[in-house]
Amino acid sequence: MAGQIPTQFIDDLLTRVDIVDVIDARVPLKKAGKNLHACCPFHNEKTPSFTVSPDKQFYHCFGCGAHGTAIGFLMEYDQMSFPEAIQELADQVGMSVPTTKSLSPAPATQNLYDLLDKVSQYYVHQLQTHPQREVFVDYLKQRGLSAATIEKFDIGMAPDGWDNVLRTFGTTDLARKQLNEAGLLSSNDKGRTYDRFRNRIMFPIRDRRGRVIGFGGRVLDDGTPKYLNSPETAVFHKGHELYGLFQARKANRKLERIVIVEGYMDVIALAEHGVTNAVATLGTATTPDHLRLVLRSTPEVVFCFDGDRAGREAAWRAAENALPLLGGNHQLKFMFLAEGEDPDSLVREQGAAAFNTLVEQAKNYSDFFFDTLESQVDIASMDGRARLVEIAKPYLRHVPAGVYRDMLEQRLAEKAQTNVALLNKHLDRPITVEHKTKQKAGSISTATSPVRMAITILLQHPVLYTAVGEFDKIATLDRPGIKILSTMLETLQLNPHLNTAALLERSRGSEHSEHLQRLVQESLPLTAEQLKPELVGIVQQLQQQATEQRKAYLEQKHPSQLTDEEKEEIRNN
Repeated sequence: MAGQIPTQFIDDLLTRVDIVDVIDARVPLKKAGKNLHACCPFHNEKTPSFTVSPDKQFYHCFGCGAHGTAIGFLMEYDQMSFPEAIQELADQVGMSVPTTKSLSPAPATQNLYDLLDKVSQYYVHQLQTHPQREVFVDYLKQRGLSAATIEKFDIGMAPDGWDNVLRTFGTTDLARKQLNEAGLLSSNDKGRTYDRFRNRIMFPIRDRRGRVIGFGGRVLDDGTPKYLNSPETAVFHKGHELYGLFQARKANRKLERIVIVEGYMDVIALAEHGVTNAVATLGTATTPDHLRLVLRSTPEVVFCFDGDRAGREAAWRAAENALPLLGGNHQLKFMFLAEGEDPDSLVREQGAAAFNTLVEQAKNYSDFFFDTLESQVDIASMDGRARLVEIAKPYLRHVPAGVYRDMLEQRLAEKAQTNVALLNKHLDRPITVEHKTKQKAGSISTATSPVRMAITILLQHPVLYTAVGEFDKIATLDRPGIKILSTMLETLQLNPHLNTAALLERSRGSEHSEHLQRLVQESLPLTAEQLKPELVGIVQQLQQQATEQRKAYLEQKHPSQLTDEEKEEIRNN
């Protein structure tokens, strides 16, 4: 779909679409009070924690945290792009999608996906036809890979030579620009441009929708680096993507468990032996974004690391990054292989059964967490136990409040040979996601401030805007969230028909989008009618504060510095 979709059209679309109809057609919903619920379609669960609000036109899962509008649901559940989701909803309600010409001269992101897919096909073709193919084919055979597995992962080869891809796909200035934007070219200090990947086995990296977003390449000789990944691009962010997740979801209708390993060949070798639930990070430690991504697909994650010092350090980094996501309806575990062993060598030498046995014996997160901390102290002494508490404190404060955190604290108290009540005197309160977000001008404060309350009320009950009086001066106040509130009021002034979903979609892609989606989920104990005077009072108070702030500013200026307009403003106030 060329061009951009007008905001006004999206607003109108979301006033006609009912999120209940959209979701119920895919996930049968049951009435639960004023909302509807079901077992979450984004993670495995037995007790329904997925809720749909007809009033807010918003869905939220209390288990895995998935949430959004009807547009977001189609993007997540049906793996549609944003334009595809808009088109799907428009077709349902009989609307035609208009577009405007894009203001950006840069090639559309879709062009990068198309280009990367063509280059992937090129690499596959080279492995099938290139005169130098035998050495690459022999290598893959030595690694025990069948033709079916090579085809499943679209493994190819980048022939030796400086400019094979450049000559094949870079026939115009625009094409060369797109090759560079896709991360397929490199340049040296002398300004010479050449193929990034040369004389390597090529592994296309796909996102969870199956689109090629980048490549990994492995040399066959002693060249360096041994593995080379695509650089960060508009479509590839290695801290957000996992190699093999698309293939794992495709091979398993229901993923009960996902094993995170360290390399492409580990994923591929495991798949060759029937272990089709493995994914790999892309040269980085496992990030919170990786975990959020994978926990949408499975209730259990097992980290698989080498048993050496480097492997255990990598495991601890993964454990640290997982702290804010602990609890809920999922489980994290750790398994370690013998030193010098990796999943690839293990499964080839001992078979899938041996690997799966080690997976079943994986250590629970809590055991790994406390075993690692205990190894740093003398747990037999009182001094060592006191030291254990001090070491654990900064980690526990990142664990969300809830049953799991309570149980970790109880476990710590047992190990320190004290009680939870005494321990809690020395432990910090848990840090929420909002507290970890650096506050900026225009960002939402986590304190229950009047500005935050006004934003929450407007989000959940946009119709209350009609009761708000003047607000033209509040944007001048230096308060967290004031820019968001001012913008929201201006938006509703021009578009009083907007609902919650439309307001949220207008913030899509902005730095405060996630904050607004969390505010929509907050419980307001009063009805819309009861909240009306609260909203009106807050805006009036802010307007008065802005007026007084402006007056104080003008009065501190020397009369000779005042303009005629400013003098008139002082007289009128």
